[in-house]
Amino acid sequence: MSPTTRLCGVSFLFLPLAGCNRHQSALHAFGEEAAGVRSLTVLLVIGAAVILAAMLLLMWAAVRAPEGRLTLAGGERLILWAGGIVPAVLLLALLAYSLPLMQPRAPDRADLRIAVEGEQFWWRVRYDAANAPSVTSANEVRLPVGRTVVLRLTGGDVIHSFWIPGLAGKTDMIPGRENVMTVRATQAGRYRGQCTEFCGLSHALMAFDVVAMEPAAFDAWLAVQRRPAVSADPAGRRLFAQHGCGGCHTVRGSGEAGLIGPDLSHFGSRHTMAAGILQPTEANIAAFIRHPEHTKPGVRMPSFPHMPDTEARALARYLGSLR
Repeated sequence: MSPTTRLCGVSFLFLPLAGCNRHQSALHAFGEEAAGVRSLTVLLVIGAAVILAAMLLLMWAAVRAPEGRLTLAGGERLILWAGGIVPAVLLLALLAYSLPLMQPRAPDRADLRIAVEGEQFWWRVRYDAANAPSVTSANEVRLPVGRTVVLRLTGGDVIHSFWIPGLAGKTDMIPGRENVMTVRATQAGRYRGQCTEFCGLSHALMAFDVVAMEPAAFDAWLAVQRRPAVSADPAGRRLFAQHGCGGCHTVRGSGEAGLIGPDLSHFGSRHTMAAGILQPTEANIAAFIRHPEHTKPGVRMPSFPHMPDTEARALARYLGSLR
């Protein structure tokens, strides 16, 4: 065997490790639903390994058995037990174990409800808490640890699919129809979700941050989000209005209330931009304002190639100051 062949063989063995990480992995569960799916998967893999080992053992015994040892009656008993009774018992046991895991969590009236709408190519997120005003954000979903959350999912333009691997399974987002997912986070941290239904040229560039927070920290964050956006940059605010950004975007407290694009209120408090694709640095924000199609082909946001770089950077500083 040549060194190249051996290297390819070893690389193939380690290839599955490329899908292992802590921020976007079904194996690193931070939600009760994903933990149940992981447990069921581990059980099925172990069961498959045991069955494979038993089949290999039977094959080894059959090959090494002396001539005449295997009779017709013995073969019929082997088929009955190994091919009928034992598989039926195993399948019934697996079904009994898995059925409770398939039951959806029952929501409570006091539970937080988060409406998520898939757009090309970003996420509209609205928090609806009991006895409090709704809060709209974008490209980021925050969850309180230990509380049941009802996610109301729909598609705004085409079919999308909502998936947070460490939290729960995939759910389609269909225009004109609302699908519901009930989840409960068990571990604080920052994770990642992804659209898993092809929805256009930038489908692969449609991610979002998932931030699981301790309940007190989440309540404090939500209270801040309800307030108007605060910025000490009047020049940037004037440029925002001058270039017509308010025709598509909302900045609460500034008078800009566009609904076509993402809500930019408190934009400066987000960890990423462009639906989880870029870090919100001044250079990245300015470049995206002038040429969003360079980052996301097919994006509906208009480009501003005529905008001077100084003004684009001033707008970037203004957006970064919205907290």
